[in-house]
Amino acid sequence: MLRETGARAVELSALRAAELDPLIASLDGLDLDQFSFKSVHAPSNVDAQHERHVVEKLQAVAQRGWPIVVHPDSIHDDALWRPFGKLVCIENMDKRKPIARTRDELCAWFDRLPEASLCLDLAHVRQIDPTMTEAYLILRDLGNRVAEVHLSEVNAASKHEPISYGATLAYQQVASMIPETIPVILESIVSAEFIDDEIEAAHEALATGGPRPRVRRRRSGVMAKPVHA
Repeated sequence: MLRETGARAVELSALRAAELDPLIASLDGLDLDQFSFKSVHAPSNVDAQHERHVVEKLQAVAQRGWPIVVHPDSIHDDALWRPFGKLVCIENMDKRKPIARTRDELCAWFDRLPEASLCLDLAHVRQIDPTMTEAYLILRDLGNRVAEVHLSEVNAASKHEPISYGATLAYQQVASMIPETIPVILESIVSAEFIDDEIEAAHEALATGGPRPRVRRRRSGVMAKPVHA
């Protein structure tokens, strides 16, 4: 589906622990030539008992030089992750997690993993602080660590949805602080026919010219045939 859009960035997901081994086994056979940026999302719920296995499997990703997006509550033994250096890409969390939500909480993680990079999820930080002040602080103080951006809408139940006009206005407040060279990964859940519309919405949300009316309003009900990417 992404090949039809001309997208140049892709994040391969092993969000569930059972998905990691099959994903790693498939890497050599995947046709990813279209994508100049590739990353892998590590499992989001890793207990200490299985952490070493996860890290060993992710060696195949690190050998390719791809960033590894990690929810920090999956990190129990810093020493296991430290050899990955900047390829460990810590993601800021939503309201369900008690850690890594704010600038100060993220700084504590970078004290533990000084070389790690940052996956900035704008929807998560907007949920934590709708004024986008926290997003501004993160970008001001940690912007040099940003390796990729996650973009979507996050509802009250912390589920990813298409980008709304309200989210667009919020993201535009900090868009100028995000270099154009940073890859953006869309986490919106939409049916295949609305992928192009969501990419267009993302471009608008990161426009630096200030708020403007949306050119094309998408129909409601885009969740009819969800695609988890």
